[in-house]
Amino acid sequence: MTINKNLLDQLESVGLIAQVSSKPDLEAHLAEGSRTVYCGFDPTADSLHIGNLVPLLALRRFQLAGHRPILLVGGATGMIGDPGGRTTERDLKSAEDVKKFVGKIREQASRFLDFDGDNAAIVVDNAVWTEKLNIIDYLRDIGKHFSVNAMVQKETVKRRLLEDGNGISYTEFSYMILQSYDYVVLNKEHGCTIQMGGSDQWGNITAGIDLVRRMNGQQAFAITYPLITNSDGTKFGKSMGNAIWIDSKKTSPYSFYQFWRNCADADVMHYLRIFTFLESDEIAALVLAQKEDPGKRSAQVALAREVTKLVHGEEGVIAAERISEALFSNQLAQLAEEDLNQLALDGLPSSSIEIDDLGILNALVKSGLAVTPRGEVTLGQARKLVQGNAVSLNGEKVSDPDLELNIGEALFGRYYILQKGKKNHHLLVFKEV
Repeated sequence: MTINKNLLDQLESVGLIAQVSSKPDLEAHLAEGSRTVYCGFDPTADSLHIGNLVPLLALRRFQLAGHRPILLVGGATGMIGDPGGRTTERDLKSAEDVKKFVGKIREQASRFLDFDGDNAAIVVDNAVWTEKLNIIDYLRDIGKHFSVNAMVQKETVKRRLLEDGNGISYTEFSYMILQSYDYVVLNKEHGCTIQMGGSDQWGNITAGIDLVRRMNGQQAFAITYPLITNSDGTKFGKSMGNAIWIDSKKTSPYSFYQFWRNCADADVMHYLRIFTFLESDEIAALVLAQKEDPGKRSAQVALAREVTKLVHGEEGVIAAERISEALFSNQLAQLAEEDLNQLALDGLPSSSIEIDDLGILNALVKSGLAVTPRGEVTLGQARKLVQGNAVSLNGEKVSDPDLELNIGEALFGRYYILQKGKKNHHLLVFKEV
């Protein structure tokens, strides 16, 4: 197996390094042979989101460099809640919910790694060893190695203690100990010597390094990646207040593609380096294309294609681009039923309509497209739009203000795409009976 001895430099060059412990020692450690690295994912929801792609793809880079990744799903720590990056306590999930989340996240995260070969990835759940601990063993064998004085100096804890009126519960205060013990177990059972996490995890990971030294007598290392933000300083991965999920039932491949397709010029090159495996010469060509013709958005298109392919496969890219082209060119006959299902999920503003016939004017009002310059939605404005030849239904111009919509003429027996002008679309969906 060939080991990439310049891995840290490569990670740094693409913006995936925030902090490293004992860098010279770690560089030598990585150069000497295949190592085992882990990153944890707590099941706080029933799907990973695009922020989780940063560590997932970093683990993949380690594997491609000849090292073995461990993907830890926090069935135990997910019951507690990580205080990192928060100013208030998390809402604790039930044990039943956490177990459901663990299964879904395990399946999603597993798509990004190779589970065959000499450095095959493994997936572990920290509930397996944590649930075996009793309170006396926890306090005597693990807790004795932690100084409360040192714990309260960790940035995450210190910030919470200084917050007026909020503070931190003993539950979240204990999170550091549980995460540190994960490192001890993985070091002992799998020879894991490197833990990766977000920069807000630095205190937890370095506490784990110390516990590995104390309990196992081994040297271990920490690597953190920067928390990604947009160029305007807003939190990465948010769109209209909603997370961009990896689960296609929560965020459709079309909307997922559009998120990347619409990213700002100031962000696109940074994202190309972090979220894709394009070669440096390919990225350089995109940099040049972007400078020569920013309006063509070549870099954004490449980014959207690459990341959508990683998460949803080639079929997801094809469907996303087919939907985009059909809406842009008003060739709605190109859309498949699954395309319309994606649009109904989150791709277009949509309204549910009854089986009973609905007139085109009422449909325009219901959709909110019949809005006057004063911001009022009226039947009169709807009539003006139709008479002004500004309305299309399923790609066909509407000239009759008395036109009735019925289920028999709906696309796939359920859908009407209502359009005002060139860019304003609204999806009408007949309720299922």
